[in-house]
Amino acid sequence: MSADTVPTSIDLSQLGEPVYNGSVQRLFAAPGHPGFMVCETTPAGSVFDVGSIFDIKDNDLNRAVFRHALYSQLGKAATWQTVKQRIEADTSIDPAWKAELLKGPLETMVASGGMSHHVGMIDSKTGAVVTEGMPENPSCYNVVRRFPVMKPPQRPFIGGHVFDYEQFYQSSTYVVPLEYIVRFGITGGSSILRKHAALNDSAKRAYEQELGLTQPMEAWQMLSHPIYDLTSKYEPEDRNVSRQEALLMSGLATQGFLDTVKMALLGGWVIRSILDDIGLTLWDMKWEFAVDGDDCFFVDTVDTDSFRATSTLDYEDRKLILHYNKQAMRDYYKIVHAAWYAGVNEAKNEAAKQGRPFTGILREGQASGRWLNTPVVDAEFLDLQAEKTLLIREHILGQRTDAREKLQACGFNEIAFYAKRGLVAQYAELNGLA
Repeated sequence: MSADTVPTSIDLSQLGEPVYNGSVQRLFAAPGHPGFMVCETTPAGSVFDVGSIFDIKDNDLNRAVFRHALYSQLGKAATWQTVKQRIEADTSIDPAWKAELLKGPLETMVASGGMSHHVGMIDSKTGAVVTEGMPENPSCYNVVRRFPVMKPPQRPFIGGHVFDYEQFYQSSTYVVPLEYIVRFGITGGSSILRKHAALNDSAKRAYEQELGLTQPMEAWQMLSHPIYDLTSKYEPEDRNVSRQEALLMSGLATQGFLDTVKMALLGGWVIRSILDDIGLTLWDMKWEFAVDGDDCFFVDTVDTDSFRATSTLDYEDRKLILHYNKQAMRDYYKIVHAAWYAGVNEAKNEAAKQGRPFTGILREGQASGRWLNTPVVDAEFLDLQAEKTLLIREHILGQRTDAREKLQACGFNEIAFYAKRGLVAQYAELNGLA
């Protein structure tokens, strides 16, 4: 069998040791198929770049199912035809911006579907790699095409350091070293809002213009059309970068880089449609891409850890935002374990000064007693997060018709969790609407 032949079945007992052991997934070489990999999602969760610090029951399967369902949709021309219709029908979008987005990648995808690294999900009992629909026995294992991952080396530079992206100009096939964050709105805890708040008035206006905003930035603001911002992917810490720097980091020609930006924006509408069906609002999400010559591919894990979806509920004369993704865990640590969270931020500041990975600095500080050890999450709170992701999985599998109502009930139960601890005011400070 050719090494490049797409695998149709995988014996999970033959996977061997993972070639990569990440915070939320493990990667294995696909036996007999060196051009492909097997991705196993785990129930582990990671926030603030600290690593795996909690587990959510069955989140491994829940995330794998969402990933397979989403990537299957990305490959279908009908998905992009629906996206095109939604964009064309949206009268709130600036006509010139709309015309630009409708050109290029979307024209190709409405005809032949989008390209991604995703092949299919492995049936947990038969080992068959299912590419159409869901396996009879869904598993935590998805098969993907392997793309080279290249990390920029850190070079000394007159008492400091820089990251060297030269190798990306010398290769035609690789994972682009950027994360593309697509925002349909500005949430209260978003990184761009924090950056914006630290600027003076003239710098704020310039930043808003760079992001493509047509009005001043404010918390919990839905936008007339999505915007995007970019961060480094393979540096020790994620770093916001300008469009100009991102282009230079990417190793792509301008048109290729523009195509990936458009694909990120368009892909946001696909996820938005999935969440609309269950009464959730999509605020933002992230994409990653790979290139092979002139072709661009959606890659990496995209699931409930990758986007920010919310609902709104009324509680004691307040309107509160409820999160159905990893943001709920971020807020939990900020509110319930504020002192630990402050230590994490201090360690990040030290790392930026020293040019070292912050996780090592954090561990050293925790060992010396300078910062608190990572806290154990309340079981009640973890059960709530498990229920949310299970409901989304059951909706995608067609096993539940009341997911919208059940997810809303989860939101009320989460507020009750904070209320029992006298922490609703702190929650409202992060997630309350004026």
